[in-house]
Order: sequence, then C-alpha cells, then structure tokens
Amino acid sequence: MDVVDLVGKGPATLVPLLREGSVSSRELTIATLDAIEREDARVNAVVELLADEAFDASTEADARIARGERGPLLGVPVAIKNDLDLAGRVTTLGSRAVSRVAAQDGELVQALLAAGAVPVATTTLPELAIYGFTESAARGITRNPHHLDRSSGGSSGGSAALVASGAIGVATASDGAGSIRIPAASCGLVGFKTTHGYLPGAGGWHGLSTQGCVTPTVRDTAVYLDAVGLGGAGALAHAASTTPRSLRIGVSTSTAAATRAEPLHRDVKAALDHVAGLLSDAGHEVVQVKVPYGLDAKALTVRYLAGIADAARGVDDPTLLEPRTQQIARLGRAFGPSSVAWAQRAGLRFGATVHDRLGVDLLLTPVMSGPALPVGRFAGKGGLRTVLGMNAFYPYTAQWNHAGVPAVSLPVGRSRKKDLPLAVQLVARRDQDPLLMSVASQVESLLRAE
Repeated sequence: MDVVDLVGKGPATLVPLLREGSVSSRELTIATLDAIEREDARVNAVVELLADEAFDASTEADARIARGERGPLLGVPVAIKNDLDLAGRVTTLGSRAVSRVAAQDGELVQALLAAGAVPVATTTLPELAIYGFTESAARGITRNPHHLDRSSGGSSGGSAALVASGAIGVATASDGAGSIRIPAASCGLVGFKTTHGYLPGAGGWHGLSTQGCVTPTVRDTAVYLDAVGLGGAGALAHAASTTPRSLRIGVSTSTAAATRAEPLHRDVKAALDHVAGLLSDAGHEVVQVKVPYGLDAKALTVRYLAGIADAARGVDDPTLLEPRTQQIARLGRAFGPSSVAWAQRAGLRFGATVHDRLGVDLLLTPVMSGPALPVGRFAGKGGLRTVLGMNAFYPYTAQWNHAGVPAVSLPVGRSRKKDLPLAVQLVARRDQDPLLMSVASQVESLLRAE
C-alpha cells in the first residue's frame, strides 16, 4: 500500500504495519505533515506544525522498531490539542492572554512520548476550552471539513477537523462538558470520554474535564486509550473485539438545559431510533426512559463556571481575554471552595445512582440537538447568552462529565440536507469503560453491515 493511502488511518491500522516494516514512521510522518498543511488551508485547524521535531522523532522510532521495540504507539503520528504542555512552546489555550512557555511536557504528552507517538502538530481550540465551537480572536474560525460553513464543534474542534479531513488518524482531545463528543459528532468521528481519572492529565474544571482523543473508528480509540491510559494493557482493545452480553439499554431524549432545549432535529431522532432498533435486534432489551435531572445533576453549573473563573485568573494578561470570556468568568466568581465541594459531591451521587434508578445498564441518547451548527452562530453574543445558547443546543453531554461516568459519541449516517454527520451517545456506569467500548464496537459493526 502506498504511504499516501495510509495517511489518516488510525493507530489500529498503523501500529501493525509499522511493526512489520510495511511502512516507515519517517515516510508516514512526512506524508502526514504534507496532508496537514494541505487540509489546514481549508479548515484552519493548526496552531503550529512540529516538523523538525517530528522528523527527529520518526527517525528515532524507525531505529527503535528495527531494534525490535514494540511501543504501543511507536512511530504513529499524533496531533496535540493546544491545551497540553509541550516543553519550550506556548500552550495558548486558544487565547491571546496566554504567552508563557511551558517548562516541560505535560503528563499526557509524557505518556504519549513514552508510548512512541510522534507529535506532528498542535491543534486549535476556543478560548480556555470554554465553547462548543472553535472560533477565537486568537486563531479565527476552525471549519468542518464536511461543509466549510459549518462548525467543527468544540472545544476539541481543531483535532476533530484534522482527523475528519483525513490528514491524520488520531488527535488528542479533552472533554469538560462535551468537548470530545461534540466535535466527534459534528465531524463524523468516534469520541470516547473515559471514566474520570482513567487518563493522565485529567481533572480540570474541578474534576469535570478528562483527556481522550478523536479517531475514525472505535478500535482506533481503544488502541490509543490503552496506550496512554491506566486501565491495563490491551483492556479496551480486547473489549472492542468482544461481543457484549445482553443488556438493558435505556433510550432517552431527556435534556439537562438551564432554560429550554432546542427541539431535537428529526434526522437525529431517526438516527437514535435506528440504533435502538439495531441494539434490540442484536438481543438487548431496549426501553424508553426519562433521566431524572434533579438538583444533584444541575449542580454541574457551579463546577463549570467556577472552573472557567479559575482558568481566567490563571492567564498571563487577563485584559486580553475575549469580552464574553471575561463575562462568563465573572459569573463563576460567585462560587467559592465550599460551593464547589458541594457540587462535586452532588455529581458523585448523581453518577453513582442514575443507572440504578432507571434500571438500565447503559443509556442511549443524542449528542446534540441537530447536525453541526453554522459557523458564527454565537458571534456577537455576550457571555450569558452564549452559555445559555450552547446549553440549549448541547443539552446531552455535560451532565455525564459531572457524573464522572464514561460516554461515547458514535457516527450514525448523514443528514438529509447538507449531508452532515449524525451521531448518538452511549453512557455507562463509572469504571465500565470496557463494557461501553464493547457495545460501541458492536454498534459500529452493525452499522457497517447494513
């Protein structure tokens, strides 16, 4: 296979080919850098190319492979969301207000390098990773490669845009309120949010945020998470190749919106119903449920706003923050340590009980109220209007960060108008990441078999 044909393939495909010498890391890295430059001109997803470092790392990876080493991502090109520290570079967090240079690699970057990955570029995000769209004063608009007038989602929008464009097969992503799953859903990718604490580098926004990735397939995601996670070598990849036992799966369109959620788009509802039917035909018991979003669930707002306020206080020049970011940060200053601690306890209670209260093993829900939003949907709106507007369109994701449970966004076909990706979400109990991976893989296989 020509190396150009391998660009954009995920680690599940690349790792065996690199190990057996069918392709070298250096030639794959060069082809990937070329593809990133080409696609970035369309989608504006790159903060910085890491060409020199990538050439050196890929050459070293080839030498290690020749010596018989078998790192779990050895030689695989990876794009890094610009919320992770790379030694000697500025971790901008999508903001003009951050200028200091990182003294050392962050914890997750260290894990990636130890696994043999080859960082090739850093990717865009909205300011301080706040928004469900990747548009910032610092970097401009990151666009959806499926339709350039649509958003790639946020906050991992640059990572999702690059992977969805076919320029690379895996990119890091982080998720504090849906920031892996929303871009994955917007761009037709797999976005798996693990149980909180599963990956190094998690814990931001008072424990709401966790690290992860976006990839083309469930198995690609499993290989990546096994390589850098804390769940044991090969545990998720094994789960992805295992048929799950018969489960009770609750289908829900219940929303956790501060005001009124936007109506569910008919194509999203059709995708949800279709996956529910596939799971039923596969032997699972599928039932309709209404998720009880009481006070414990709604306490997530305290953690979200307080986390943003903390992040805003930590920048180098707060006067350079975007006006709406400053406005949202002011909202969060009302919440002190005791309020945050109360909210964290509430999230733990919600996550520990919600599946049992509903009598289900998994939940099946939408990810977003519709396909990817048009770019500029929130342009010119202030902080409060932006937060409420996002919550109305994305009312299915943040509650699971608050609960600390694993959730995955899976692509399910395309919309009838604009031909945009559609997606559904599966949500499991805490620490049941392997079960969730197994069901996600089953859904993916059932969809492919159609």
